[in-house]
Amino acid sequence: MQFRDKTVFITGASRGIGKEIALKLASEGANIVIAAKSVTEDPRLGGTIYSAAAEVEKAGGQALAVQVDIRNEEQVMAAVAQAAERFGGIDILINNASAIQLSGTEKTDPRRFDLMFDINVRGTFLMTRSCIPHLKKASNPHILTLSPPVNLQPKWLAPHVAYTLTKYNMSMMALGWADEFRNDGIASNALWPRTTIATAAVKNLLGGEELMQKSRTPAIVADAAAAILSKTNLLYTGRTWIDEEVLAAEGITSFTQYAVDPDAELFPDLFI
Repeated sequence: MQFRDKTVFITGASRGIGKEIALKLASEGANIVIAAKSVTEDPRLGGTIYSAAAEVEKAGGQALAVQVDIRNEEQVMAAVAQAAERFGGIDILINNASAIQLSGTEKTDPRRFDLMFDINVRGTFLMTRSCIPHLKKASNPHILTLSPPVNLQPKWLAPHVAYTLTKYNMSMMALGWADEFRNDGIASNALWPRTTIATAAVKNLLGGEELMQKSRTPAIVADAAAAILSKTNLLYTGRTWIDEEVLAAEGITSFTQYAVDPDAELFPDLFI
């Protein structure tokens, strides 16, 4: 159990990719901090910090459910302090929480613009800033940010400038932290899926049930995350990984097991 007694702080872990990563690492013995806003279930989305924590413990890990809005600096600092006190430190931070709106400039309300920047950029920065003192004390510490490779071709910017900017900001921070904290032994990487992933966000915001059938399950991202986080001595740092690339390096050449519908044509994710 390669993550036994490792403490992993995951934002947005009440559902979707964040929860799947939590369950994967919990099955390998990790302590999981479920950090999200959801304390009552939204029928469209499903899951709360408490239901996710229960699943983590069933999977074999210890769980701490913490309600936190990562836009709020005081809440972030309090959540990190609570996690460190409960488990004796923090070994891994996974910046998964994110807001999305795929709209053009004229149709992007300024309030939604602010929300995406506050969560995706400022929230990711605040979370990392607060965890750094604990990561510096950890053995084999990692930061993993769920964001895409930075590609400045206009086709990735034009359809949804605001959202693209925020996700690229997340990736640039991940790359910057890799070099900033290299001498502290902290690895920092970004990770992004090659195809759409079957989550509530994809179903409700992007393409409904039809797109879900053309997607892969969150397990592929979780397996890729675990592979990155298992590496020692900064073997993996300063990279913007695609899930398939990570798993191929692990010797996995077939990804059929991750498809929602193995017979459906897969739909490429954004920025791929």
